[in-house]
Amino acid sequence: MDSKSLSFTPGYTLSFAGESDWEEAMDLAWETFLRFEAAEYGREGTRNFLNFISGDLIYKLFLNGEYLVAVAKENGRIIGVGTVRNGHHISLLFVDEKHHRQGIGTAILSFLQQEVMKKGSCLMTVNAAPYGVPFYQKNGFRATADTQTTDGITYVPMMCCSEIIP
Repeated sequence: MDSKSLSFTPGYTLSFAGESDWEEAMDLAWETFLRFEAAEYGREGTRNFLNFISGDLIYKLFLNGEYLVAVAKENGRIIGVGTVRNGHHISLLFVDEKHHRQGIGTAILSFLQQEVMKKGSCLMTVNAAPYGVPFYQKNGFRATADTQTTDGITYVPMMCCSEIIP
């Protein structure tokens, strides 16, 4: 991964996460998940989500460059995080509640898509939480199957294949 960083007029930057960003990024994902999604997931889904973001597997993949993590920062603090695994699958995308509806999620999504495209693919997939489905639809994703629940986690499988996310 390169150390590319982009600045935006709202006062935040987008870059790939460094090792020192990991804990803060996962804390943001957890806090945002609790606020907007946990109630729909119940005890099993919430436990499985926490195990996923706090487990060693994705951290080791991150350290090996196999789990792409982008962060939006404002004044040195992470205000958004997005991740890609398996070269094209959005694994996490969370923005701090105070920064919702300001284009940060879309910017992270576009930043990640540019990296996927560098590897020769326009395909991106996501298992979108019900809360996130309208966001992904707005950004060109379409459902590929009905709502599903696995290990207590409810999601809608979605995909997008376009050269530029609006």
